[in-house]
Parts: sequence; structure tokens; C-alpha cells
Amino acid sequence: MQENHRRRRAIQAAEALGADALLVTHAADVRYLSGFTGSSGAVAICLSKGSGVRAALFTDGRYRTQARVETEGLRVVVQKGSPAVLAAEWMAASGARRCAFDSGRTTVAQLGAWRAALPGKLRRSFFLPTEGLVATLRETKDADEIVRLRRAAALGCRLFARLLEHISAGATEMQVAAQLEFAARLAGAEAMSFETIVASSKRSALPHGRATTAKLPRRGFVTLDFGVLLDGYCSDMTRTVYLGKASQRERDVYHSVLEAQQAAVAAVAPGVSCGDVDEAARSVLRKAKLGSSFTHSTGHGVGLEIHEGPRVAAGLKQLLQPGMVVTVEPGVYLPGEFGVRIEDMVLVTAKGREVLTSASPKAWIEL
Repeated sequence: MQENHRRRRAIQAAEALGADALLVTHAADVRYLSGFTGSSGAVAICLSKGSGVRAALFTDGRYRTQARVETEGLRVVVQKGSPAVLAAEWMAASGARRCAFDSGRTTVAQLGAWRAALPGKLRRSFFLPTEGLVATLRETKDADEIVRLRRAAALGCRLFARLLEHISAGATEMQVAAQLEFAARLAGAEAMSFETIVASSKRSALPHGRATTAKLPRRGFVTLDFGVLLDGYCSDMTRTVYLGKASQRERDVYHSVLEAQQAAVAAVAPGVSCGDVDEAARSVLRKAKLGSSFTHSTGHGVGLEIHEGPRVAAGLKQLLQPGMVVTVEPGVYLPGEFGVRIEDMVLVTAKGREVLTSASPKAWIEL
């Protein structure tokens, strides 16, 4: 299973930092390393002399059957108590002397409870704080993950095509969101990957304009930003459509955003910095005198979580690598008037890029 390889990579990364064990508690990281999807679980991985890598999943009685069905190649421990505390005790008893953990996902209270479960001689030195060790591994998707992300993105495209039939003046934003979400569940989605954004008319100038009871206008933009969760992996796309007859200025702004988005997509390639992709979009909008109205970063990674690394933003030096999947989503927001955003999911390939949401057209749509 892929999880065995991932666990080996994770403990190697921990070893490079001076640890001989790794404790993982964040749900997405637990799933990545074990396959377990329950709400309560911790993965412990130890380097053992003579026996290689030992790994165990700790959870509670609610997940006794589920944990054994979903996992392979690691021990499953079902026991009352905190999974992370039990994992810490197991690692110490196994002979581990230094355990890496994600300090960005751990509270002071949690760390105190873990330490309290250890023998006194280990409490001070056992835990080694790191940040994003497993999250960094998750940035580059393996072949299985790419297949799942393609499927999630393809479903999103199909849903948008069907949704166009339900977008009309007088319908509420919530009704449009409900039609989309109902269709997504009927099509097999486990959930939406985030709260659906339907923002119309002046509300389209809100980058995160969640759907409300506001009615769609006879004339104006409607921004739809949504994603589905399919087989554990997220999709994310944005399309902006127009109801009625648009003014020339509205058309010009839309096509400036489209040009910026296409320029940034074209910049995606292995070895290109995230900052350079961001700049490709931003420079187009500056030339159109709309630069100050692009108020957020150009994109982010997508995978088991809707927001993962790498972040595609101004000045960031991180280089894109084959297997990374990022969004490219520039937007222009004119408060009190309207907003436009266009977003695709893009896979970094060995020689360039693959737009996972290419089945959904980005050309001007007037309904």
C-alpha cells in the first residue's frame, strides 16, 4: 500500500532532524500515513534496531472495526484514553529516545499531557518540535492521489455545466448553492470541500461571499466558487458568469482577469517559483490598472485538505515540483460595484502543467 511508503518517507524526514520516532495527530496526516478516516486517532512510527520501521495506529472503541478495515501494514491499538498519550507511551516503551511532532498542530496542554505520560527521565528531552513535516510530504502527490484529484476536479466541472440551467434572475444565492450541493451528493461526493460561495451583483466584490438569501439580479455578475470531496480528495474551481447584458467596462474587467489567470497558468512548471506564478497574474492586472483590486494570493495547494502547501503568493521562493497540485485564482474586486474571479486546479507535470478543470470553459458566459 502507498501508506507503507509514505510512513518510511516520514520517519526518514524525522530522522534527518535527529529523531528516531514520529507522532502524528492531525487528521489529514493520520489518513495520509495510515488510511484511517476516523475522527480520533494518532499514528506512531519508530525506528527499531534490527527490525526496521515499526508503526501503530491508536484509536478508541468506536473505530475498532473501521480501523482494521482501512489500514494495512501497521499495528492497530484500540484502547480507552487519549490516542496520542497512548502512542507516546508505546514509543517510549519501544525504546525511542527522541520523537518528532508537529508543533503547529499541538497545543501546550496536549504537549503537557504527552510528557506527563512518559518516564521522568524522558520528559524533558523526548519531544522534538517540528513544523509541517508530514504536510511537506503531502505537497507532492503520488500517482494514486493524482487519479483521485483528477476525478474530483472532473466531477466539479460536470456539476458546473449542469448548474448553469439553475442560474437565473430571481433565484436566491442559497437556492443555487443548494442545487449544486444536492447534485454533488447524488453524483457521489462525500461532501463539499468548503462552504459554497455564490456571490451576485455587488456581493460579487466579496472574495469570500458565502451564499445568502439575496436574489440573483436581472443584470450583473454571479461568482461561483466551490469544490467537492470525492474519495477523500478535494476539488476547487471558480467561474464567474453574467446575467443580462453587460457593459463594456464589465466585459473589460472580466477579460483582464481571464488574461491574468491564463498567464499564471502558463507560468506553472517545475522549477518555477510560486512567487513568479503569482507575479504572472499580478503584472497583467497592473497593466490594466486593476492591480490594487487583486487583494489575495494567486493560489494554494489542494489535496486531502482544501488548503495545503505550496502557497502561490507574492515573493515566495518555493519552487514548484512535479506532482504538486495548485489553484490559480486571480480576482478583481470593486467594492459597491462587482467582482470577478476565475480559478482552475493545475497539476505540475515533468515538463509543464495539466489543467485538471479544463473541461469547464472560462470564456465569457452570458445567461
